[in-house]
Amino acid sequence: MIGKAGANLIGIVVFVIVVVLVVGIIFHLWDDTQKKNASFIPLNVARTIEDMEREKPIRFTAKQLRIATDNFNFELGSGGFGTVYKGVSSNGVTLAVKVLNGSSDQTIEEQFIAEVSTMGRTHHFNLVRLYGFCFEKSLIAIVYEFMVNGSLDNHLFKAKKGAVITFEKLHEIALGTARGIAYLHEECAQRIVHYDIKPGNILLDSKFCAKVADFGLAKLCNRENTHITLTRGRGTPGYAAPELWMPLPVTHKCDVYSFGMLLFEIIGRRRNMDVTLGDSQQWFPIWVWDKYEKKQVNDLMVVCAIEEKDEEVVERMLKVALCCVQYRPDTRPVMSIVVKMLEGALEVPEPLNPFSYMFAGFEQNDSLARMAWNVGSSDQSSSTKSNVVMVTPVMSRYEITMASG
Repeated sequence: MIGKAGANLIGIVVFVIVVVLVVGIIFHLWDDTQKKNASFIPLNVARTIEDMEREKPIRFTAKQLRIATDNFNFELGSGGFGTVYKGVSSNGVTLAVKVLNGSSDQTIEEQFIAEVSTMGRTHHFNLVRLYGFCFEKSLIAIVYEFMVNGSLDNHLFKAKKGAVITFEKLHEIALGTARGIAYLHEECAQRIVHYDIKPGNILLDSKFCAKVADFGLAKLCNRENTHITLTRGRGTPGYAAPELWMPLPVTHKCDVYSFGMLLFEIIGRRRNMDVTLGDSQQWFPIWVWDKYEKKQVNDLMVVCAIEEKDEEVVERMLKVALCCVQYRPDTRPVMSIVVKMLEGALEVPEPLNPFSYMFAGFEQNDSLARMAWNVGSSDQSSSTKSNVVMVTPVMSRYEITMASG
């Protein structure tokens, strides 16, 4: 006979078996239900869900990026915030892997946060896409989509003869860049100020469509704030707005100024300051203003080799550039207005002299030569306006150079 303890044990075993069977039946029924539900999802919906999953930034490991870049063997370029390498992901997508560097761990962390926190919140045709990132002790990197035609500066300043982008395409690039900046300023939940708009940070895809890139200096700002507090200097000399290097309030309009300087370089297909250009040794923007003020825009068209068919759009771009680089931020247009003016949907107002502040402390009728703006001449009386130095008296005071790049 089975004792009381044995009966209890048999009861427990039977109970466990029953529970296991019931759980198995429930799981089987649930699995069948899931499969049936999945079969009801249309193919286009399933693809949309998969695309949404792919849109999320991926956290790469250092090992994955070393494999993708062949141990960082193919360098695309380098700048103040890191070196960019070409890579290929495991699913065959070409990547641009930016390995961050800096003077300290804190600086690198600030760059990482600036890029990931801003680009992780954006999705626009004219902004370079963030694929993912890596943050490990041995490697801190940002992974972007690869732009086959590189940066705009390589085409404006270093293109071989016969490989120059047409002016029609340059206008499209300018317009695309303006749309990207307008999105950052006016369409994101939090305004994003880039702080470093320049040709080197405008990338071009296979169709030469512009993509704003390099957000290492970018800053998220609440729209309620009228001014921005900066903890360190930002921007590239030659493109940075006056308020970034003078004791003036800073707003998102500093990007508008930088875009204006970019427009000048697109119009001239040259750096704004280039002392190797013979008679065009001046700082290009002030030479453009001089021609515009004297109603000699045709001279600019000849010097810049602009064809007659492009003259109307070039003159519009020129006026927009002059409006963008106004000294006072509140007199510069917002980027959505810049887009409309470049498109021709809005008339461009007559710009005021944007460079009058550079003549502070000097007589208005003094010539540029008498203001010691000349280079390579010990006799100022024999100098000409075509030889302007790389700094203005005001900029010398604040130790700012006009070098582009």
